[in-house]
Amino acid sequence: MSAEDNDILTLETTKGPVVIKLRPDLAPGHVAHIKRLVEEKFYDGVVFHRVIDGFMAQGGDPTGTGMGGSKYPDLKAEFNAEPHVRGICSMARSQNPNSANSQFFICFDDARFLDRQYTVWGQVIEGMENVDKFKRGEPVREPDKIVTARLGRAG
Repeated sequence: MSAEDNDILTLETTKGPVVIKLRPDLAPGHVAHIKRLVEEKFYDGVVFHRVIDGFMAQGGDPTGTGMGGSKYPDLKAEFNAEPHVRGICSMARSQNPNSANSQFFICFDDARFLDRQYTVWGQVIEGMENVDKFKRGEPVREPDKIVTARLGRAG
């Protein structure tokens, strides 16, 4: 795998592939954590449990409830100046800034009110039209999911 491919994450979803460029330059700890979870197949079969039209699609919780996470400790915040705009991938967290674990969201639209309060770790570079097709809801009935998550480009 080339160094460039090492910073590409491909989510095969129920609506089609979503290719994300990882940004270790913005959030090295978060990117390393996500890569470890992907290599352990943690995200395979995990649903997008909270999908709000015009805002974002949230997934990464193995319980599908919005309350779950990985077996690893929560991450120290790596807030950065990257704007929360369409296609940005950022970590979900509780009110505690250092509570991000495995849940993340993909912005459908500008959500600049989140800037510098959530850790941006990537950007969708292909397949945003597939994210747009995810079923909406809080929680989502019969949610779309990540079939497989892999480092590098699929195929």
